[in-house]
Amino acid sequence: MRLLIAGIGLIGARHLAHAQAMEGIDVVGVIDPVLQQTDFPHFAAIEQVKVEADAIVIATPSHLHADHAEAAAARGWHMLIEKPVAHDMEAAVRITRAADAASVQTLVGHHRRHHARVAELKAMLEAGAIGTPILASMIWAMRKPDGYFEGNWRSGSDGSPVMINLVHEVDLLRHLFGEVTGVAGFGSNAQRGAARVESGAVALAFEGGMTASIAFADSALSPWGFEAGTGENPNIGTTGEDYLRITGRDGSVGFPSLTVWGGVPDWSQPAVPQLPKKTAPNVPLVAQLEHFADVVAGCSAPLVSAADATQTLRVTLQIEAAVAPRSEAAA
Repeated sequence: MRLLIAGIGLIGARHLAHAQAMEGIDVVGVIDPVLQQTDFPHFAAIEQVKVEADAIVIATPSHLHADHAEAAAARGWHMLIEKPVAHDMEAAVRITRAADAASVQTLVGHHRRHHARVAELKAMLEAGAIGTPILASMIWAMRKPDGYFEGNWRSGSDGSPVMINLVHEVDLLRHLFGEVTGVAGFGSNAQRGAARVESGAVALAFEGGMTASIAFADSALSPWGFEAGTGENPNIGTTGEDYLRITGRDGSVGFPSLTVWGGVPDWSQPAVPQLPKKTAPNVPLVAQLEHFADVVAGCSAPLVSAADATQTLRVTLQIEAAVAPRSEAAA
């Protein structure tokens, strides 16, 4: 697969490093208007690319995804688009239309679906390990350094943890439990006072009657979060703590530990923990690139197409509206 990388910021640089190390992928160029990369042919824009390519990773800011996807589709390139698929629903529809018109594939970078423990959790739920799921409770609370927001596109409303981080959690919950039918929430920007939400709580309703809650903050120090629990992001410290708990009619399970609690009929007896077998770890971004290569080769259908990711975007935008700080919501 002859691959281009567009955008070599935090996540684009990780894609580039993994692609360099993988057999069967030839990085033929990088595209970035500001950040320079001397190891490969460098282009300031997609329109300036002068090399032959099969596919592109679009890791640019989300408000540029639709423009870049349309330009890539016009060149006949299959696309791995970083999450969220776009910044609004209209842009997401543009991406799907452009890809369909050009007969190219789209894979969206909700890479948690490629995580080995997520796959095992989904298999456990489908096998009835805790009976019918009834509710889930999640905490994602990290304290981002001030430099994360300084002098870049994250300094304003685009730096909201809802669109950057909770979009992952929404996609994970959709992957596990199906479509979301209702959203409610509250938010605050009391710590930094910037023009974006920084903490809040969300309630989600799912088809079939299940509910889930997400408490989130990018201004709070805690051991709870997907990245902290699994250790999948080298930029975030690992704690190994469960950040997601799912309860069912016959038991409960924590993630990422995958400890199952059950073995008793009701609250008259204490639930008994059952420790899982050790899961062989993997690197989700690598697994995602391997899957992308299979998609480009015509061997697999995308695990997360642009159309699928648009449903995650729909729910995430509903959350963003629900948790907007009061002054912002009033404006």
